[in-house]
Amino acid sequence: MRRRYLFLLFIGCGTAFLDQITKRMIQTEFMLHESVPVIDGFFSLTYILNPGAAFGIFSDQGATFRTIFFMAVSVIALTLLAFFFRQTPSDDTYALVAISLLFGGAIGNMIDRIRLGEVVDFLDFYIGKYHWPAFNVADSAITVGVSLMMIQLFFQKDKVEEAG
Repeated sequence: MRRRYLFLLFIGCGTAFLDQITKRMIQTEFMLHESVPVIDGFFSLTYILNPGAAFGIFSDQGATFRTIFFMAVSVIALTLLAFFFRQTPSDDTYALVAISLLFGGAIGNMIDRIRLGEVVDFLDFYIGKYHWPAFNVADSAITVGVSLMMIQLFFQKDKVEEAG
């Protein structure tokens, strides 16, 4: 097996697996909307279902629209990620890790949409009355993957400017 596919196997599949395990634990141990403080005034585990995308975007649309829209977006995103993954050199570790995290996160949330028609979120950060929207392991992986890609692009830009 090529080195690159080990990234996808361990990081991508591992992310999707960890995402689904944590979501199942929350669903098993918590009632919907139940919240348990972990760090008072800063972080709680709070079981919510998000029918929309990030920050609840499209949550006010009908279930049929959301299902079709999010499945189409997921399939397109996963197809593009697979294309970029195959084009990435095997020695480009940052890009392989980033794409694998994005792939695993997309799969994790897509499984929820297929299974439930919405996404389980439970990581709830806040300061006082100011809350960041709740999220999950898949969302975290997507955020870290995009951040890694942005950092890598920034440093590649500097290398190109230095070479030119």
